[in-house]
Amino acid sequence: MQIRVSKNGAISAKKKVAITGLAIVLAIILTSVFIGVMGHNPFEVYASMLEGCFGSAHRFRQTVITAIPLIITAVGIAVAFRMKFWNIGAEGQILMGGFAATFAALYFKDLPAIILIPLMIILGMIGGGIWALIPAMLKAKFGTNETIVTLMMNYIALKWIVYLQYGPWKDPAAMGFPKIANFTDNAILPKVFGIHMGWIIAIVLVIGIHVLINHTKAGYEIQVLGESENTAKYAGMNVRKIMIFAMLLSGGICGLTGMIQASAVNNTLTMDLTAGVGYTAIIIAWLANLKSPWIVVVSVFFAILTQGASYIQTAYQIPQAAAEIIQGVVLFCVLGSQFFINYKVHFEKEVAKEAM
Repeated sequence: MQIRVSKNGAISAKKKVAITGLAIVLAIILTSVFIGVMGHNPFEVYASMLEGCFGSAHRFRQTVITAIPLIITAVGIAVAFRMKFWNIGAEGQILMGGFAATFAALYFKDLPAIILIPLMIILGMIGGGIWALIPAMLKAKFGTNETIVTLMMNYIALKWIVYLQYGPWKDPAAMGFPKIANFTDNAILPKVFGIHMGWIIAIVLVIGIHVLINHTKAGYEIQVLGESENTAKYAGMNVRKIMIFAMLLSGGICGLTGMIQASAVNNTLTMDLTAGVGYTAIIIAWLANLKSPWIVVVSVFFAILTQGASYIQTAYQIPQAAAEIIQGVVLFCVLGSQFFINYKVHFEKEVAKEAM
């Protein structure tokens, strides 16, 4: 028996949904067995996960707050991925966006909120954009591997924030604790319906990027470059200019996440600002097929997994490691389903050749 794998052609949306649905069913079955082995009723645990996400107004707000940075960062990553620029540096871009926004919050804290917050947003996007521009210019000029460069720059950004936290920006009032001072009230994003206005920013971004990619010349050029650099050059497109523009936009959006998290969630800058959002958003962007509307759906799914897993730890005294296993099994099955969407497996019988 021979097993052969071939590239799948274009498949219908219904088939994609069916494959993903089967993956989710398989994940439910596997996690049910695991939960049963721990001595809990799987249906009660699943119900509790949903209760932990939507069981009260507070829990619902926390789920939305968890989804906001995932949505914004995944949208930013999707812009770069559209042109096959593998931006693995969202973590660093978030941190540098947070750094630039914090600079405004600390040194211009006497400004009114109506001026300070837009300034923080602008600087946050500039900080993330510049951090993404460096690997883009290296790629355009020297043909460097963007995956390695963007990944390495994450660690540079992290160490820079650690340096600030333990050094120049260390709060003298923190009694020796390595902490940057909390933002003043005028530097904190206001709330709308009990949730910081980051959710409004996320919605505007999703719509804006969807229009940009699908209905503008710039978006068309990004997609053509992603399909074939030679085709883009043959069509007279300025490849270097497109690459730099797309990465400035991608990094700027990720930097905006840093501003929102620093201002609205942490109320300060810390080395734990990203909480792994930059890496999780890569998976989200890929699962959403780089489409902004689907990024919202997948991000909410991830937020439910995260919040639900945290809730069942307390409700059922399930260890954190066990809750993470449940998350991992679900993600493994959903990600694994992408293989069967993109590829076809053929089982063929070997035909024995008679000796001459």
